[in-house]
Amino acid sequence: MKIYTKTGDKGTTSLVDGSRVYKDDALLEAYGTIDELNAQIGVVIAQNSEEFLTKVQNMLFVTGSLLATPPEKWETFFKDVKLDEFTSEIEAEIDRMQTELPKMTGFILPQGNMLIATTHVCRTVCRRAERNIVKLMRQDERYGTVQKMINRLSDYLFILARNYHKKFGIDETNWKSIK
Repeated sequence: MKIYTKTGDKGTTSLVDGSRVYKDDALLEAYGTIDELNAQIGVVIAQNSEEFLTKVQNMLFVTGSLLATPPEKWETFFKDVKLDEFTSEIEAEIDRMQTELPKMTGFILPQGNMLIATTHVCRTVCRRAERNIVKLMRQDERYGTVQKMINRLSDYLFILARNYHKKFGIDETNWKSIK
């Protein structure tokens, strides 16, 4: 199978249902950012394998496919996808890790080591994905479950970075005001 199809050479691409949209469409911005997040999470996994992160990657593929499908066809293609259940799993992971972490005393700078910094990059890409999904949600409330899951995932990534500080014995550096 050839990797290039030439079908996108005029600036359009196919959605899951076969319809075509321009490559600068808000849908593509949303699921392209999900794809970027998935790749960044792969960089985290390459540095420190986390079983839950592989589960996240799988769900991000599903999420990207969901975003590449018009909402009126979700039931046809994704009737077994349970984003609310996965959001609950993310919350359980956050709760599990957070019980072992010290109380926050201020804003934490995204630094420490390459793994921690990369986890924060994932968090910021996740927030950008959420902003893109909010644009879609403002036009169609059905995107709300996707937005909620991605919002929770960014919280998870923040707590994961904090967890790596603890795991590797690296002190968190708080932001200091220049006032």
